[in-house]
Amino acid sequence: MMSGAKKKPTWNDLKRTIGGLDRDALLGLVHDLYAAHKENKTFLHARFGLGDDVLEPYKATISRWVCPDVMRNQDYSVPKAKKAVSDYKKALGHAGGLAELTVFYCESCRDFLGFCSVDDEVYFNALVRMFEQALKWIRQLDPVQQEHYLERLDSVHYQADDWGWGVSSDMGELMAEYGFAEK
Repeated sequence: MMSGAKKKPTWNDLKRTIGGLDRDALLGLVHDLYAAHKENKTFLHARFGLGDDVLEPYKATISRWVCPDVMRNQDYSVPKAKKAVSDYKKALGHAGGLAELTVFYCESCRDFLGFCSVDDEVYFNALVRMFEQALKWIRQLDPVQQEHYLERLDSVHYQADDWGWGVSSDMGELMAEYGFAEK
């Protein structure tokens, strides 16, 4: 081992340090994190249920990255859109919220593909995977809530016939696999 080499700090190192802070110092730290990045604000608002609609910033991010404004020369980014769902899951992770975000992701893709042609296997594969994630979250909800989300996914599935890449058949197979009869 090299003399003078420092090890990388770990969560346990940070936890020990934070554990020694008093209430005011801890609130100051949280304030600084809150002010540092928009994502931190969104996380904390979701975690503590602050605001009228904690899903709105996540939806805005999803919409921006899978349904960009092509008239403004915006591009799409599957990883950035998927990150919004992942971030919400870390912040709060309620099945209903995750069902809403994953269905919204699929609807946003449908909206984009309705007016813009995309020839990108990654985009379509991500859409099918998100469709499956939506079904997983919907399955955790009570039957009354499921119906609402399934109707919305059926609309996406219906439009998928126009996209190619086997998307429609993949979605149909997933609906059957998760025990949801097509409407």
